[in-house]
Amino acid sequence: MKDPKDPGAADRLREELASWRRDDIARAAQKAPLRRGEFHTDSGVPIPDVLTALDTGSPSGADIERYQRDLGLPGRFPYTRGPQPSMYRGRLWTMRQFAGFGSPEDTNKRFKYLLEHGVTGLSTAFDMPALMGYDADHPMSRGEVGKEGVAVSTLKDFEVLYSGIPLDRVTTSMTINASAIFALACYAIVGEKQGVSQDKLGGTIQNDVLKEYIAQKEWVVGPRPATRIVVDMIEYTAKHMPKWHPVSISGYHIREAGATAVQELAFTLADGFGYVEECKKRGMDVDDFAPRLSFFWDVHNDFFEEIAKFRAARRIYARTMRDRFGAKKPISMMLRTHAQTAGVSLTAQQPYNNVVRTALQALAAVLGGTQSLHTNSLDETYALPTEESVRIALRTQQIIAYESGVDRVVDPLAGSYFVEYLTDEMEKRALGILERIEKLGGIIRAIEEGYPQREIAESAYQYQREVESGERKIVGVNSFKADADAPIETLKIDEAVTRAQIERLHSVKRSRSAAAVKEKLAAVEAACRDEKKNLMYPVLDAARAYCSLGEISDVFRKVWGAYREKGTF
Repeated sequence: MKDPKDPGAADRLREELASWRRDDIARAAQKAPLRRGEFHTDSGVPIPDVLTALDTGSPSGADIERYQRDLGLPGRFPYTRGPQPSMYRGRLWTMRQFAGFGSPEDTNKRFKYLLEHGVTGLSTAFDMPALMGYDADHPMSRGEVGKEGVAVSTLKDFEVLYSGIPLDRVTTSMTINASAIFALACYAIVGEKQGVSQDKLGGTIQNDVLKEYIAQKEWVVGPRPATRIVVDMIEYTAKHMPKWHPVSISGYHIREAGATAVQELAFTLADGFGYVEECKKRGMDVDDFAPRLSFFWDVHNDFFEEIAKFRAARRIYARTMRDRFGAKKPISMMLRTHAQTAGVSLTAQQPYNNVVRTALQALAAVLGGTQSLHTNSLDETYALPTEESVRIALRTQQIIAYESGVDRVVDPLAGSYFVEYLTDEMEKRALGILERIEKLGGIIRAIEEGYPQREIAESAYQYQREVESGERKIVGVNSFKADADAPIETLKIDEAVTRAQIERLHSVKRSRSAAAVKEKLAAVEAACRDEKKNLMYPVLDAARAYCSLGEISDVFRKVWGAYREKGTF
């Protein structure tokens, strides 16, 4: 009978640890040197570079084998413990604060304010007209210009938006999906005008249209042509923008729509695998584009479940990319993560409680191993955040980073009975949903059939029933209520923004070449009708000619038709 202690298993793990320290840690230090010479607690207790099953006394051979199979070492397959060997010891997560409101001038000013206060990456929100493919002067834009994000209609707006911001020294995230191809084209052109070539631009564009049909409901055309545009952008950036993430596969909006953590995990990964499948159908090698895919997760209130979600996501992704899609490079199996605290968890009642909620959610994201984080502001249930509330949200991240000590240790909860149990359960339940999606014919077909939409609607309904019955307590809402809440200052968008944006749009149209606009839009239409052509090239040319976001989106609607969702019951 095999010795359950199995000294050979312990020896194999010791050998793996030695090679990890010799090779992986050394390589990581070249890219991101350790942030200090020694790591220890505030009492002076030294903190090792990593702790494993060998540090739990006398683990059995089965325990060690399970550890190596399901956890591994940080920066190694299956990446349960994090995508980088040294994690925050070498480099802290990128601290982003979502910014975008009013005019491009307003948002440019907020960007510079945030950079002055320690933000290490920009994150751009666009208004509803831009997200839906309409210019500021379109009847559908009335009352919405600059209200939920920054208003943009042409390249001129992007030139103002990023004026004075060195695009070779910051990374930028852009939250835009259905019209993302226009935004990416404009950003690349602004970089060129600054003297920054496309291969030097770093950042992420959300560009996850599949989750729009599942959750957020902001689209221009239907799922299949919209996915074709995403694949065009992935193909283009793989060739020309190697530092750019062309899609941020977004569980955030799925969760905000009412999904559970397990559903968020499964549907988000399904969307990601759907894009990989479509890229492979295009003839692309998975190792040529997978290293630039990224993911965007919500972080809700169930502290340990959220931590387990991040760990399970990395494990499922790594195994699927290797075993199903044939990825060979380690970086192609490595799930990269941006996270944002849960907007839907914020309450209008007793809004200062939101600071506490955000802090706990941010800590869960960090303990789960995120590489980038946005913390919501306390006043976002009322309006776009004020500078004061944004600063508090940013300080929340900075306190976690510099005062809590969690930056000193890699995956501190590894080996916790509870966390490992939750990680396994999240993985098992998410895989069950992924199998159901495959049986339906893949994620695009599942969306067309309304499967994710129905599941999320049912979860949202159950959650609301629990709140209304008092079974689920929300502090300040259905328990521990106050007689009245003191008013707080909110940000208001002046209607003058709409007038100024429309005037700038009309000024651009008066000054541009009508013949060039007609020619460039015709080229976009021709590319839409020919699937062998990549749309990024004609859209870049159209944006340079100051064709507007709405004009280009209208071409998409002309060729593929405006999308209308079927009712779901």
